[in-house]
Amino acid sequence: MNLFSIIEEIEKVDPEFNDRISPRRDAIKNITSFGSKVAVAAVPFALGTLFKKAYGQTASATVLATLNFALTLELLEAGFYNTGMGTSGLVGDASYVAHIQADENNHVTFLTNAISAAGGTPVTKASFKYVDYTGGSGSGNGPFANVFSNYTTFLEVALAFEDTGVRAYKGQAPNLLGNQTYLTAALDIHAVEARHASAIRYLLSTKGVAITPWITSSVALGNDTGIAQVNANYAGATPENTTVQGGVNILNLPSPEGTTTSEATATAAFDEPLTMAEVLAILVPAFAMTN
Repeated sequence: MNLFSIIEEIEKVDPEFNDRISPRRDAIKNITSFGSKVAVAAVPFALGTLFKKAYGQTASATVLATLNFALTLELLEAGFYNTGMGTSGLVGDASYVAHIQADENNHVTFLTNAISAAGGTPVTKASFKYVDYTGGSGSGNGPFANVFSNYTTFLEVALAFEDTGVRAYKGQAPNLLGNQTYLTAALDIHAVEARHASAIRYLLSTKGVAITPWITSSVALGNDTGIAQVNANYAGATPENTTVQGGVNILNLPSPEGTTTSEATATAAFDEPLTMAEVLAILVPAFAMTN
């Protein structure tokens, strides 16, 4: 176990982590001066103590459920990118996708350790009955049956995951308002997921798919992918094509582009959340939890 490598991975998604644990990390570093046997024996205890100090002794059931929900999404995404990157000849933009793959795996590591440190039990890959990235509810023959043989399809499924992940993290922010540490970490990941979505949209545009790096559309639900099978990812109580924010109709506001704001601009300027129930309903074709 490389304790400091783990700390470095956590810092990638929680920049303030170093400030919270730096005195304790210095103390842990000093453990090594007592000899390798003592250091190795002390690492598990030191790691557990470090996390509990940094993130609190326990977390509420709501916070733990929220973190496990986030971990469920990250496990699904990490598994998707790991499979894609491990499929010979599939990924045509390895430098882009490899960065996203690394981020998703780092998110899994971070959330797993944070949940354990808070006194919870993190979900694991073994918690999933099956994973079917084709959307076929376990049949492997869904609408995206060629997801790991056709790069454009792979990117389309990746985009559905990323756009949904952005909305999912936004939807869970209210559940973390009482815990600034976890809220900050979740918002850090939320921002990274948004960058992933933009990058995937860019890659799709290079493949001839008519799409912008942000969600902007006048079509039903705001699904600008052109793929009807992912309509639910852009729907919800407040769909992505809504033009009313905080009770104000954005279309009525003045804009440099004309006398009023266009629908394309109004929908591009805001992102709407999805609830946990809405996200889990979307993911039913991809996984089912074991009983």
